[in-house]
Amino acid sequence: MAARKQFLLRIDPRLWAELEAWAADELRSVNGQIEYLLREAVRRRKGSHEKGHGNEGPPAGKSRP
Repeated sequence: MAARKQFLLRIDPRLWAELEAWAADELRSVNGQIEYLLREAVRRRKGSHEKGHGNEGPPAGKSRP
């Protein structure tokens, strides 16, 4: 198994509490829940790019020159 990358994450305590409860509901650790959510987001992003979606305009908060 490949080594896992470690990094520090600063997170709002209220969001942490929500993630902690969600993780408990799904029988995961908070770390496992965050990794699951990130993996799912990447999977969905890859799927939308393969279908030609996701590039309709600039990112939110950005305007075109």
